[in-house]
Amino acid sequence: MSIDADVIIIGAGAGGAVAAKELGELGLKVLVLEAGPWYGNKKWEEPNKCRGPVSSSSRDDLDVNLLRKHYTREEHTMNDIVSGRFRWGPADRRRPGWYRSLPENGLVWQNAGVGGTTQHYWANSPRAYISAVEGVWPISYRELIPYYEKVEDTLPVRPAPTTPKEELFYFGAEKASWSLIDTANPISPGYRPQPNAILRPNEQLMNPNYSLEELSHMDGCTLAGHCMNGCTYGSSTDQVAKRSTHVSYVPLALETGNVEIRPNTYTTKILTENHPRDGVIACGVQFKDTWTGETGELFAKVVVMAAGCIETPRLWLNSDLPFNDWVGRGLTNHYWDWITGEFDEKDLMRILGQNNVNPFVGPTSAARLDYPGLGVIQPSGISPGLFSSLTFGFSQSGESSLLNLPPEIPWETEGRVSGKELEAWMDNYRNTLSILIFADDQPHKRNGVTIDPSITDEHGPVPVVQYTPSKKDSQKREQLTKISADILRRAGAKKIHRTNWPSNLFAHMESTMRMGFVVDTNCEAYQVKRLFIADNSAHYNGIGGPNPTLTTQALTTRTAEKIALNYFS
Repeated sequence: MSIDADVIIIGAGAGGAVAAKELGELGLKVLVLEAGPWYGNKKWEEPNKCRGPVSSSSRDDLDVNLLRKHYTREEHTMNDIVSGRFRWGPADRRRPGWYRSLPENGLVWQNAGVGGTTQHYWANSPRAYISAVEGVWPISYRELIPYYEKVEDTLPVRPAPTTPKEELFYFGAEKASWSLIDTANPISPGYRPQPNAILRPNEQLMNPNYSLEELSHMDGCTLAGHCMNGCTYGSSTDQVAKRSTHVSYVPLALETGNVEIRPNTYTTKILTENHPRDGVIACGVQFKDTWTGETGELFAKVVVMAAGCIETPRLWLNSDLPFNDWVGRGLTNHYWDWITGEFDEKDLMRILGQNNVNPFVGPTSAARLDYPGLGVIQPSGISPGLFSSLTFGFSQSGESSLLNLPPEIPWETEGRVSGKELEAWMDNYRNTLSILIFADDQPHKRNGVTIDPSITDEHGPVPVVQYTPSKKDSQKREQLTKISADILRRAGAKKIHRTNWPSNLFAHMESTMRMGFVVDTNCEAYQVKRLFIADNSAHYNGIGGPNPTLTTQALTTRTAEKIALNYFS
């Protein structure tokens, strides 16, 4: 058996790209297998139309102008869940996406491609709450801090700038008697600027001597919004303002000269062998080319699974690895909700000095209120198409006009909105402020990922996703929603609409391969040596409610260190 790399990494998203960079810098030969396309790489000028070459290992292949061509400002082109470039499916958009069996009203907001779901993430990068980790996880919070700091310096992570939507939120939060906090590790409730992985605003942003086109080719955030469509503002790929891993960690990984990335390569099985001392050990993978259907095998000394909270347990279950009844179980999802206020122009002029909120301006979310023990609320501004669908078209409450809300409810409407009422809301889109809610839901064994015994696709039995929040999880969400409504009202909102999202909107998925249950404190599988996890699924819980990406990247940085120390010292 010939060795193709020291380490094979499955997935080039939030965790996989970090592992590649860290291991490559330590001198290890790393092969990254990514199921989706590679946008912004000169070897794939038309990544959705033809297969192109097998792999790339040179930073010189990255081209920011090509990235601009691939990432458009068209919401449908990028974000359509069936055929958009940011979908869970093959690069060839003429073919259907990869199937998952979901509950009714279920939606998995996940991307394939180099950069993974960070291609459309909002770059919000808070740390986990201390109370969710210390004395709860098998490792201490203190042990994570140096790895948090390393990732925060690498990306970098900084407090987000204030645009009108954040100013209005701060005004309401202060009126509601919440305190401003100034710490990366909050232990009590309070509001603060969002720690995000977006470069500081361009210093020439207000200089009339530069056109918008010229500014887009300079370094620094332009506050142009459209973050979910993929950022392309910057002088080079590694200077693009929003620090998705394909523009931050991937260039650094390639720079080591030790990392090769293969897009369009779907891993279908973990290969193992029996070792006389260690028992079952991972030795490689089986893969399938998503363009040609060609299959093959690749071998390495260590395998790292970074395919996400659905595909990582699915891959384990489809690989006939040793049975563990916690594989795929314990899914947390932050049980989201969304609530929106509408404001009068005269009040906005008094508070902001301008007539409109313009929620599309600036980072998607540049402020937050942390509430350890309950979760998170954060003002959020998205482009009009997404705003309309997520605010008025995706609810578990039914049609708003048919609901009779009790008088004690602190919002006027709830549920789906259509017709003249929808037109009225969208006419005032520029004068709205929306708040996104993340509840601190807890792992429950009934929630998670299994495989369907009767439905298969080209990659094997398909994953089945199940999630039902507990009564306590629902109570936390309800309390956060009422806090959000109070902030909107105190900020001057004349009308408030609660969407009441279904519980099966999956984006902040965590905990399906939990530390202490499936993997040890090094994130190595208990039952399969040399097999590691480097994605959200290794989290012991939902980290208290904060966005999970930074914690995954910090934990992966630590895991890479442990891999090198234990197997390549």
